[in-house]
Amino acid sequence: MSAFPELFAPLTIGRLSLPNRLAVAPMTRVSAESDGRPPRRMVDYYSSFAAGGFGLVITEGIYTDKAFAQGYLFQPGLTDALQRDAWRSVVDAVHERGGRIIAQLMHAGALSQGNPHRSGAVGPSAVRPKGQQMAFYRGSGEYPLPSAMSASDITYAKEGFMRAAFYAREAGFDGVEIHGANGYLLDQFLSEGINHRDDLYGGTVENRLRLTQEVVLAVRAVVGPDIVVGVRASQGKVNDFVHKWRGAEEAAAIFTVLGQLPVDYIHTTEFEAWKPAFAEGESLAAFAKRYSGRPVIANGSLHDPQSAADMIERGEADIVSLGRGALTHADWPLRVLSNAPIDEFDRNILSPLADLANQDRVQTG
Repeated sequence: MSAFPELFAPLTIGRLSLPNRLAVAPMTRVSAESDGRPPRRMVDYYSSFAAGGFGLVITEGIYTDKAFAQGYLFQPGLTDALQRDAWRSVVDAVHERGGRIIAQLMHAGALSQGNPHRSGAVGPSAVRPKGQQMAFYRGSGEYPLPSAMSASDITYAKEGFMRAAFYAREAGFDGVEIHGANGYLLDQFLSEGINHRDDLYGGTVENRLRLTQEVVLAVRAVVGPDIVVGVRASQGKVNDFVHKWRGAEEAAAIFTVLGQLPVDYIHTTEFEAWKPAFAEGESLAAFAKRYSGRPVIANGSLHDPQSAADMIERGEADIVSLGRGALTHADWPLRVLSNAPIDEFDRNILSPLADLANQDRVQTG
């Protein structure tokens, strides 16, 4: 019997039955073919987590259109039949090893730093993102100044999410997660400092969440009731780790709106998931649980089994997702079950590039 039974209790989200409360978090690996197809190495990579005991695997962010959605060179996509068919091999391998797999659908917006389809970037407003492009994803220097999205740009982006969700269903994914976090397009619309619009997509929290709402409704209409639909939310961004919302009142408003949508879960991410979202009080996961009324996946430094179990025991989360812990040990759940040692994360896995070839060199060298 495990010392952490909370982590290994079965759970049903929507119509998806999970054998435990452990998920692999989305992690950008920039290891696809140049045309966005996942290669054989990604089949082995994702299926290793299912073989290692993770009940749920959530993919890295998958770009959703061949206009402005792609954020990184060698990022995988779900925009055409060739990409769909390549993902089927990944999905089948995960299923064969007893896991479930959800496709995270992502539009990079103003944070695009590697897009072979179009030059330039788009965002809610013509505001240059903070910070520098990420070197371990092949970027350098400042982010480009994006163009403010027109009404037709917004419509095209929504259609991209719909099309990608359709292909995800055809590829056999158990669900889709709409990436509304970490500074990417939907989060850019939510963020006041980036969104200066004075139309229906700017101003109030409800307006700034309008695009997320429209994407969720469109995706749900495409995939139907049998496929799980989730949405990811965060305060921090890949280019602004310390960003915070306007306190508990705004967090309550955001999660109330998200909870009114036809989603099966909300996936929150913070650097340390169990800590107060603001100066004091509840964690971000607890806010999501309280105000949305939906099942919550919590992410953020939960590779210590006790910390992970405590989040579930306190009722702040229903599932915990691991990034660094999963990269360190694809068999993290089996190690916890057998009381085997859990090693510290080796940051060399992500340096100089956060790709699978570099991970292989580090872990076999």
